[in-house]
Amino acid sequence: MVRLADLPEWERAHMLEKIPALPDFGLSPWVSGGPLSTRRVALVTSAGLHRRGDRPFGLGDARDDYRVIPGDIDAADLVMSQLSVNFDRTGFHQDLNVVFPIDRLHELAADGTIGSVADFHYAFMGAGSPVTRMEAKGREVARMLKQDGVDAVLLTPV
Repeated sequence: MVRLADLPEWERAHMLEKIPALPDFGLSPWVSGGPLSTRRVALVTSAGLHRRGDRPFGLGDARDDYRVIPGDIDAADLVMSQLSVNFDRTGFHQDLNVVFPIDRLHELAADGTIGSVADFHYAFMGAGSPVTRMEAKGREVARMLKQDGVDAVLLTPV
């Protein structure tokens, strides 16, 4: 991933201008719950991932759409249509777990660190997505996560 210091001055300034508009979520946990060893965990990423054959993310989708990723998907069946020109895809091509640590979750479930892995995970397109425009779809995904019995989510912002 590109560092802020590596960007041209005009783009660095553009990125920094966005900070005041970001919502403040505070430092307190939103909810409390049981130990991790009892939790059903899902992944939610902004890496622009989708199943091979699914409609790729496009500019219009970046703000308010997501893709469903089955928990038993093979890494070879996932592709990335990340729109950001600043995103280096090298790590993703070498190891999916860099942006979507599904294999690590399965390992954590196998050794009892977490209770189980969700049946479904979700990918958004992070590039150019104002957080305020993503809220409706975020709530939709939250409802589906609850239906799957998920009580812990690992967010992987890309």
